[in-house]
Amino acid sequence: MFKVIKKEGSARRGEFVTVHGTVQTPAFMNVATCGAIKGAVSALDLKNIKCQVQLCNTYHLHLRPGDEKVKQMGGLHKFTRWNGPILTDSGGFQVFSLAKLRNIKEEGVYFNSHIDGRKIFMGPEESMRIQSNLASTIAMAFDECVENPSPYEYTKNSVERTTRWLKRCVTEMKRLNSLDDTINKNQMLFGINQGGIYDDLRVNHMKEIAELNLDGYAIGGLAVGEPAETMYHIIEEVEPFAPKDKIRYLMGVGTPVNILESVARGVDLFDCVMPSRNARHGQLFTWDGVRNINNAKYETDESPIDEHCDCPVCRNFSRAYIRHLLKSGEMLGMRLAVLHNLYFYNNLMEVIRTQLDNGTYMEFYEKYRNILGVRI
Repeated sequence: MFKVIKKEGSARRGEFVTVHGTVQTPAFMNVATCGAIKGAVSALDLKNIKCQVQLCNTYHLHLRPGDEKVKQMGGLHKFTRWNGPILTDSGGFQVFSLAKLRNIKEEGVYFNSHIDGRKIFMGPEESMRIQSNLASTIAMAFDECVENPSPYEYTKNSVERTTRWLKRCVTEMKRLNSLDDTINKNQMLFGINQGGIYDDLRVNHMKEIAELNLDGYAIGGLAVGEPAETMYHIIEEVEPFAPKDKIRYLMGVGTPVNILESVARGVDLFDCVMPSRNARHGQLFTWDGVRNINNAKYETDESPIDEHCDCPVCRNFSRAYIRHLLKSGEMLGMRLAVLHNLYFYNNLMEVIRTQLDNGTYMEFYEKYRNILGVRI
């Protein structure tokens, strides 16, 4: 399912074969939380901006429109009209983000819906059933993401429970994939490495879950409050113990510089709401650094967002026009800004793959790690 084609240091160039198509890695997954990218971007748009994988949110789709309804509509692929790979998260991140609305037990997590307050229960089996109904290509195991820093003993107990939950996920997915009415009987399962900022917990957990021979391995619970250097350190500690023949996914990361740094440390797959969320507020990523299009200096600027970019937005519209749209509250402004940022991220990954193919990634990394995060 995953093949490493070439390596440069710890950085890996690979191919990940799925029932819905082959993903060239390293890759960035575009976050369609409720089945669409926020900013009026559809699956048809994603095909035009070099997207390979769409990510959807289990918790949100369970609430609206309901995973049973999505199954009735033929699964997420038919529902959204995206025909490439789809990864669904497990709902585990909501254990972290909805801390004031949940109660964690051994059987699972009791939530109050952030929409209407109704009571919800989600455990490993429920998460697997919801993701099976959604018929995604890749399902994520149900886990707990702890805040950084959290007390050592709490983190240790959380990791042990996450491992027990993972084993329940494996059992339930095997059962679901064997059922006659399951839409995607080839659904994959990724396990998630947790352990906060504690090296020993992280390493021991990766060793333990590596023995389960899962389809892929994620590093979760990072980019949730700790410094970037701490995140890079954890990746370096965990990487030697991640299976060499399985894809590695760093969850919820990140900036273009985060991606450059993490690829250099052996990560293959990324996702983050940052490019779309920041775009809606006028923060646009370019090959020269980060541009705030709301600044007054762009009011009559006829240049494209990024003079080095060949996305549909940069080929057709000026900085002045996009600034005007955003200032006027026009939805088109958000749409164009989001399309540019997502294209930038997907194109960045394509350039990274080319550099790895050519054996020149570290030279590229050393140059752009000092450029892509600069505010211009």
